[in-house]
Amino acid sequence: MKPKRTLLLPKAARSLAILGQNVKLARIRRRITAAMMCERAGISHATLTAIEQGRPSVSMAGYMSVLFCLNLHNDIEKVALDDELGRELQDLRLPKRVVL
Repeated sequence: MKPKRTLLLPKAARSLAILGQNVKLARIRRRITAAMMCERAGISHATLTAIEQGRPSVSMAGYMSVLFCLNLHNDIEKVALDDELGRELQDLRLPKRVVL
Protein backbone atom coordinates (compact mmCIF):
# COMPACT_ATOMS: atom_id res chain seq x y z
CA MET A 1 0.00 0.00 0.00
CA LYS A 2 1.33 3.41 -0.99
CA PRO A 3 1.85 5.93 1.82
CA LYS A 4 -0.67 8.75 1.98
CA ARG A 5 0.68 12.02 0.59
CA THR A 6 -0.29 15.32 2.17
CA LEU A 7 -1.01 18.03 -0.38
CA LEU A 8 -0.79 21.71 0.47
CA LEU A 9 -1.49 24.89 -1.40
CA PRO A 10 1.76 26.62 -2.44
CA LYS A 11 1.40 29.44 0.12
CA ALA A 12 0.80 26.95 2.93
CA ALA A 13 3.80 24.88 1.83
CA ARG A 14 5.99 28.01 1.85
CA SER A 15 4.79 28.91 5.35
CA LEU A 16 5.62 25.43 6.60
CA ALA A 17 9.05 25.59 4.94
CA ILE A 18 9.71 28.93 6.67
CA LEU A 19 8.64 27.42 10.00
CA GLY A 20 11.11 24.58 9.44
CA GLN A 21 13.92 27.01 8.63
CA ASN A 22 13.12 29.06 11.73
CA VAL A 23 13.15 25.95 13.91
CA LYS A 24 16.54 24.95 12.53
CA LEU A 25 17.97 28.44 13.04
CA ALA A 26 16.64 28.53 16.61
CA ARG A 27 18.25 25.15 17.32
CA ILE A 28 21.59 26.24 15.87
CA ARG A 29 21.54 29.58 17.73
CA ARG A 30 21.08 27.67 20.98
CA ARG A 31 23.97 25.37 20.02
CA ILE A 32 21.77 22.31 20.27
CA THR A 33 22.97 19.50 18.05
CA ALA A 34 20.52 17.46 16.01
CA ALA A 35 21.27 14.43 18.20
CA MET A 36 20.57 16.42 21.37
CA MET A 37 17.30 17.75 19.95
CA CYS A 38 16.15 14.29 18.93
CA GLU A 39 16.85 12.95 22.40
CA ARG A 40 15.15 15.87 24.18
CA ALA A 41 12.11 15.89 21.89
CA GLY A 42 11.81 12.10 21.77
CA ILE A 43 11.87 11.99 17.96
CA SER A 44 14.04 10.32 15.35
CA HIS A 45 16.68 12.11 13.31
CA ALA A 46 14.52 11.56 10.21
CA THR A 47 11.60 13.32 11.91
CA LEU A 48 13.79 16.26 12.94
CA THR A 49 15.07 16.55 9.39
CA ALA A 50 11.49 16.52 8.09
CA ILE A 51 10.49 19.22 10.61
CA GLU A 52 13.44 21.42 9.65
CA GLN A 53 12.50 21.01 6.00
CA GLY A 54 8.91 21.93 6.76
CA ARG A 55 7.38 18.71 5.51
CA PRO A 56 3.62 18.46 6.02
CA SER A 57 3.77 14.74 6.80
CA VAL A 58 5.10 15.37 10.33
CA SER A 59 2.45 15.40 13.03
CA MET A 60 1.63 18.55 14.95
CA ALA A 61 2.92 16.73 18.04
CA GLY A 62 6.35 16.42 16.42
CA TYR A 63 6.47 20.14 15.69
CA MET A 64 5.24 20.95 19.22
CA SER A 65 7.85 18.70 20.84
CA VAL A 66 10.63 20.55 19.06
CA LEU A 67 9.10 23.98 19.79
CA PHE A 68 8.83 23.01 23.47
CA CYS A 69 12.50 22.02 23.58
CA LEU A 70 13.38 25.40 22.07
CA ASN A 71 11.09 27.19 24.56
CA LEU A 72 9.02 28.51 21.64
CA HIS A 73 5.86 26.54 22.39
CA ASN A 74 3.99 29.63 23.62
CA ASP A 75 4.28 31.18 20.16
CA ILE A 76 1.80 28.61 18.83
CA GLU A 77 -0.88 30.17 21.03
CA LYS A 78 -0.61 33.36 18.97
CA VAL A 79 -1.83 31.61 15.82
CA ALA A 80 -5.32 32.89 14.91
CA LEU A 81 -5.41 34.95 18.11
CA ASP A 82 -6.51 38.13 16.38
CA ASP A 83 -8.90 36.81 13.73
CA GLU A 84 -10.05 40.08 12.14
CA LEU A 85 -11.76 38.45 9.14
CA GLY A 86 -13.59 35.95 11.34
CA ARG A 87 -14.83 38.70 13.62
CA GLU A 88 -16.02 40.78 10.67
CA LEU A 89 -17.90 37.79 9.27
CA GLN A 90 -19.38 37.09 12.69
CA ASP A 91 -20.52 40.71 13.02
CA LEU A 92 -22.23 40.54 9.63
CA ARG A 93 -24.39 37.66 10.87
CA LEU A 94 -25.40 39.32 14.14
CA PRO A 95 -29.06 40.33 14.26
CA LYS A 96 -29.57 44.05 14.22
CA ARG A 97 -31.00 45.61 17.38
CA VAL A 98 -34.33 47.27 17.06
CA VAL A 99 -34.38 50.60 18.85
CA LEU A 100 -37.83 51.81 19.85
